[in-house]
Amino acid sequence: MSGNASDPGNTAATSSGVEATVRAVADAVLYEGYLLYPYRASATKNRARWQFGVLVPPSYAATGTGEHSFCRTECLAEVDPVSTLRVCVRFLQSQRRTVEVPTDRGADTPDGHREVDALVVGEDEILPWDEAVEREHEVLLPMAELPESGEYVEPVVVRGGEWITSVDGGRVVRRTQPLTAELRCRAERLPGLVRVHVTVANTTDVDCSSSTRDEAVRHSLIAAHTVLSVQGGRFFSQLDPPAWAASHAAACVNEHTWPVLVGGPGREDTMLSSAIILYDHPKVDPASQGDFFDACEIDEMLTLRTMTLTDGEKREARATDERARRILDRVEDLPEQPREAMHGRVRVVHVGGREIGTGSRVVLRPRAGGDAQDMFVAGCGATVRDVLEDVDGTLFLAVTVDGDPAEEWQLAQGRFRYFTTDEVEPAADDTTDATPDGGVSGGDGAGHAGNGAVP
Repeated sequence: MSGNASDPGNTAATSSGVEATVRAVADAVLYEGYLLYPYRASATKNRARWQFGVLVPPSYAATGTGEHSFCRTECLAEVDPVSTLRVCVRFLQSQRRTVEVPTDRGADTPDGHREVDALVVGEDEILPWDEAVEREHEVLLPMAELPESGEYVEPVVVRGGEWITSVDGGRVVRRTQPLTAELRCRAERLPGLVRVHVTVANTTDVDCSSSTRDEAVRHSLIAAHTVLSVQGGRFFSQLDPPAWAASHAAACVNEHTWPVLVGGPGREDTMLSSAIILYDHPKVDPASQGDFFDACEIDEMLTLRTMTLTDGEKREARATDERARRILDRVEDLPEQPREAMHGRVRVVHVGGREIGTGSRVVLRPRAGGDAQDMFVAGCGATVRDVLEDVDGTLFLAVTVDGDPAEEWQLAQGRFRYFTTDEVEPAADDTTDATPDGGVSGGDGAGHAGNGAVP
């Protein structure tokens, strides 16, 4: 069994075990919510940071705040005697950035500097902020050697440190706190398969019982998730396991995390387990030009919003975080063609042997167990107003119900009912010819993510 220790310096500790297609999705999870529009430190939404996958020190978890110090993954795999399991735990480490100016040495400033709220350097401004450093720790485990009772324990150690950069008029100080964690693994043998158990636990021995959340987070694993890969075997979907393994899948216990198959369609050798619940095989929209750290919005919307920021707001955003600076630079340099690609792609869909697009009339047949309100429109005629596709390739029809008194308001507000293509059938009296010109942009879809990995 072998692993690689986390890099103790001020750089990301990365490994080559996570392939590019999987890493793209895992990175979207890693930075989800990291910094939200309008990307300024003073914005209210950016004052409460780090919402997903935060594993706090045990002393803080014990204070009853609802935070937890571990996450637990259980999933099923079919393996052979020489199969190996690669486990990569990934997280962010908080790095506190302060700006300081010279002052007279004294009891309060023994090193001759004091913190300030901002520092102007030439045409730029630097603000205090909690940055992030990427961390990875990977271990390769022969399946046959994993214990069934007890656990294989792999320590994860990240040293803290301080880095000082001198600038005109003062200095920038970056500090990280030391972190310790454990990666605990075992394999429970079941008929024809194994149940893989992986726990990631923050074991940092620091007293945070009286700390604020911001202080505790500086001793935490942030956006923690694991990538599990099996060589010489395959994983079973937790969402759609084979019938013979369904009872075993239902018995899997996942706490503060959820595993899904990841990689291209049909891939079964890799699982991503994260605090953000996804469907199997999530993907990043190929039309996306880069991350906006908010998978609840679409790229086009955030691009247009970012373009409307004032010069002063852009200046503060650039002073807040280097990743915010990259977003602003990317948006300002984005040519028209990629913007049109984000807006969507014109299309029609085939339902019951007919082409369905904008203006087509359909009959609604909601699936059992869906939205309870859909039962009231079952069998009703409706008109298709939009054809949408989410980032996983699922097609949705946005419709208005024929004869609905609210139809005019819905059209004005762009608020519709949404059904998948298997929840409708072409209306018998529909004579609409759906053509590409009559189709509607699919793109990211209303309410679906552009750059994030979401269902």
